[in-house]
Amino acid sequence: MSDQKSTRRELLRPLHLLGIALAAGVFAAVVTLVSTGAFTSRVNNAIASGTYQGLTPVGLGLVIGGGAFIVTLLILSMLILAVDPREYEDKTLDRPVLYDKDDDGEPSGPASAAPKPSAAEPSAPKPSDGADPAAS
Repeated sequence: MSDQKSTRRELLRPLHLLGIALAAGVFAAVVTLVSTGAFTSRVNNAIASGTYQGLTPVGLGLVIGGGAFIVTLLILSMLILAVDPREYEDKTLDRPVLYDKDDDGEPSGPASAAPKPSAAEPSAPKPSDGADPAAS
């Protein structure tokens, strides 16, 4: 693994996003074709003789694949809009972009959301009467 960090511009090129959406669309189309039996002789004979009712498996695969492409592209576009591009244009990325920074500069994420106990604070409250609760 190289030590060179990628900039935001390098990570989010539009051609890459279109490629991801295209891959999702092709995957959805192939799954639809396989699950509708587009490659079986029974379905192909029914289509050839004109007795197949409804949308053909190839047409359904194109509709499902196109829908998956559009939905994936919209979701990726909305995720990109969540970040101000001027803030991270030429900076290197070494942490998730949407995490807030703590006072010490470390990103605060789900794992660091719990407060850390300090050395001055005891971990368990002591009884006020001076008796040891474990001894009784």
